[in-house]
Order: sequence, then C-alpha cells, then structure tokens
Amino acid sequence: MGKTESTAGTVTRLHHHDNLGTARFITFSCFLRAPSLTLPNAMPILAREFDRVRQTHGFLVLGYVFMPEHVHLVILPSEGTRLGRVIGEIKSRSARAFFATIPAGPRDATRVFWQRRCYDHNCRTTETVLEKIRYCHNNPVKRGLVTDPSEWTWSSYNAYLGKTDVPVTVDMIPL
Repeated sequence: MGKTESTAGTVTRLHHHDNLGTARFITFSCFLRAPSLTLPNAMPILAREFDRVRQTHGFLVLGYVFMPEHVHLVILPSEGTRLGRVIGEIKSRSARAFFATIPAGPRDATRVFWQRRCYDHNCRTTETVLEKIRYCHNNPVKRGLVTDPSEWTWSSYNAYLGKTDVPVTVDMIPL
C-alpha cells in the first residue's frame, strides 16, 4: 500500500480494497505531472510493459487511456491480485525500460518517471465500469488533444471499434 502526506504533514496509508471481485478504475501520474509520456518511445514502452504485467498477473483489461502526464486503466483483477503490487510493477518496469533507452546523465541516480502513489476506485456496477471506460475514451477529446476519440492511438477506443492494430489488447465488454 502506498503512503501519502496529509495536509497536516502526517503520513497516512492509502488502502486498496483488493479481492472484491469488481473491476477497478486506476489513475497514476508522471512525476510532478510532467508530460513525460510525450517523450520518444515512452507510450510504446508503457504499452509493452503493461501487457507483460497483465500476462504475469492474469488480469483483464477493460479499458485504458495513456495521456501525456497520466494513465487511466479499467481492469478486472484475478482472484488474489494485489493492486498496489501490480501498479508498482507496471510503473517500475516501464520506467526502467524507458531510462534504458536514453543516455545516463550526471544525475542519473535521481531520475524519477512516476509519482509514487495511484488512485483506484472499485466499480461495483456494470454501469460504473461503462462510465469509466467512456471516461477513458473521451479524456483526450475533453483535453483538446483530438476532436474524436478514434484519433487518439493510446486508448482502448479503437479496439472497441473492432480494430486490431492497437497498443494493448482489450478484453471487451459490450458498450
């Protein structure tokens, strides 16, 4: 479980309510919300490492969007999956792979790609799952990055349109 500092300066634990049998809506951000995912190869690396972690942990991907400075996922974890560990693995694997593609600088030891924590929400109803998937698909439009969700390569929207040349395979549910 992650830690966060409260406004009073004390450290509190973020609790992930695992093993409820529900889909999860997860958000995590680049360090200091910098648009680090716009750097060359960052999104393809994230897609590859996300898929590798998915294969290892056996969760279903219902929806996703990779934005310039954050990521939204809608996943259905398999029984016994610890969400904090899965997200930590996605973040550490993708950061290591990304940093391996660029030359080390004099401050190499201080390189950080992701914020330490993540936000997760249990989707207790099918309606909530669909709402979160639609949120993912519309996020690039809402931000003005594209005018139509199909124009954003880095989401599950095109998979739901039946396209097969997508960054991450989706375990689709009827929208």
